[in-house]
Amino acid sequence: MSYNIALNFEDGVTRFINCNPGETVLDAAYRNQIKLPMDCSDGVCGTCKGSCRQGSFDLGDDYIDEALTEEEVAEGKVLTCQMVPSGDCVVEIPAPSTLCKTGQVEFGGTLAEVNLISPTAIELKVNADQEVPFLPGQYVNIKVPGSEESRAYSFSSRPGSRELSFLIRNVPGGLMSSWLVGQARAGDRLSLTGPMGVFYLRPVARPVLMLAGGTGLAPFLAMLEDLRAKGCDQPVHLIYGVTNDDDLVGVEALERFAADIEHFSFKTVVAGADSAHPRKGYVTNHMEDAPLQHGEVDVYLCGPPPMVDAVLGYFRSQGIQPASFHYEKFSPSITAVTEQVA
Repeated sequence: MSYNIALNFEDGVTRFINCNPGETVLDAAYRNQIKLPMDCSDGVCGTCKGSCRQGSFDLGDDYIDEALTEEEVAEGKVLTCQMVPSGDCVVEIPAPSTLCKTGQVEFGGTLAEVNLISPTAIELKVNADQEVPFLPGQYVNIKVPGSEESRAYSFSSRPGSRELSFLIRNVPGGLMSSWLVGQARAGDRLSLTGPMGVFYLRPVARPVLMLAGGTGLAPFLAMLEDLRAKGCDQPVHLIYGVTNDDDLVGVEALERFAADIEHFSFKTVVAGADSAHPRKGYVTNHMEDAPLQHGEVDVYLCGPPPMVDAVLGYFRSQGIQPASFHYEKFSPSITAVTEQVA
């Protein structure tokens, strides 16, 4: 039996490696030809220091305090040369992937389906050539066939499957949108690179509030797939906002999640003045069911920049400081996703 270790590098690249029982993360990385920072490998220098806030492991007692203090251990810091996992872990490496002689992983896939599910949203399904591990919420770069350009899209499917799905905004005149709507056919080959990103679901230890805008729903679908598979005993509430009634997609999937995940609830909100939807306005106008718990809540937010800025302003105006706040901005005018964690 081995454990899956996700190495998150500071440039957003994530590499998954297998770690054998009794093996350190440093040794497992080297066995997988990833050169993590290291000078001594004896718990003395501290060069291999990283952070682990997800998963179980043993650090032993063969390192010195100058390399890793008790305060740092309490903060989740680890020495990868001493860290022996006893389960799957996520380890943050404070170095770029290129410095560690690794980088983004490129893999292929076959286009299975393209569905125009609304005037503004496209569902893309891809059968990957291999199982694709990723952290729920992460994204890949997909190369636009016939060009040298790539576009970044969050997974909306279950981690670890070969059957991948993406919820993509239909941008009029957009390079990928134009290809998907006008040229793509089942059986076409695609090149994907990833996974990437620091916007992903952490272990659920307190109530969770998810805020999605438009096709920013995609990473939450992957998160909910993960919660359905693993179970969750904390309240999870999603508020999903769009501009027009036609923009509401994925509602049937959310209803299935609500039936399958005991503590999950959601609501939809439409901002357009001409909407017939019962809840009008923005997500910040409909926070009455949000499990804010006076700040004892983990908040995940994905949407266009104005929405992200509005939500951040809302929390400031309410004097609420969530226990953790993870957000991702996206824009159709850029090829990569901007991610930040506060």
